[in-house]
Amino acid sequence: MRTWTFRDVALYALGVGAGAEDPARELRFTTEHSGGAAPAVLPTFATTLLSRETEPALGDFDVSQLLHTEQSVTLHGPLPVDGAARSTSRLAALQDRGRGALAVVESSCVDARTGRPLAELRTGLTIRHEGGFGGNRGTEGARTPDPWERPAGAPDHTVGYRTAPNQALLYRLSGDRNPLHSDPVLAARVGFRRPLLHGLCTFGYAGRALLHTLCDGDTGRFGTMSASFTAPVLPGQDLTVRIWDRGGPALFEVRSDRGVVVDRGRFERRPDTG
Repeated sequence: MRTWTFRDVALYALGVGAGAEDPARELRFTTEHSGGAAPAVLPTFATTLLSRETEPALGDFDVSQLLHTEQSVTLHGPLPVDGAARSTSRLAALQDRGRGALAVVESSCVDARTGRPLAELRTGLTIRHEGGFGGNRGTEGARTPDPWERPAGAPDHTVGYRTAPNQALLYRLSGDRNPLHSDPVLAARVGFRRPLLHGLCTFGYAGRALLHTLCDGDTGRFGTMSASFTAPVLPGQDLTVRIWDRGGPALFEVRSDRGVVVDRGRFERRPDTG
């Protein structure tokens, strides 16, 4: 079971950049006192709710070769500012990709007190150098991805953020202690000049952009967000979230100064229940 308080919620919000450029903005996500507005939870906080105890076993491998390459999250409504969640997870697919393996894990989170569904998550994990085991190379056991093509023309919305040099150190306090994001020696051993920013941290930045641009900041309108992580981000780099909103699901990507780092982004609003 995963429990949290508003302290955890606020720490996560800071970890994905809330208030970094203007501390007076997004106060309902970072403080309990925001001019009379009730405190709220960034929807992508749902990615931190999974319990380690329920994660399916993936076998023995060098954890330094594990890369988070795909993520989706579906919210069933606003997350409580303090609460407890029970999660269940299953290995939906294990695909042999030749040089590597792709594990697809599906998870569900419910409110431990009421049983109310909170979120559904789907996580793609690539394990480098663990392919060639003779397994399925296609989509058996996994959903066929929806077609995605970058729309023609300029995006309808562009949101820019600057990550801090210590962003990964701040984000890891929300639970992801993978040393690839904090240990320079390990980062160098796997070919990076310094520790990387967590993919889910970049995902959280994109989630903030989608929440404020497409949902007017209303967490109850945040539905399903999915994307692929295509290139590493270094703490301190600028991020640009590019959004095309032209009817149906919105499409998005995230760029750094080195090119596209998150692609195949898709976002669907929840129906307005107000």
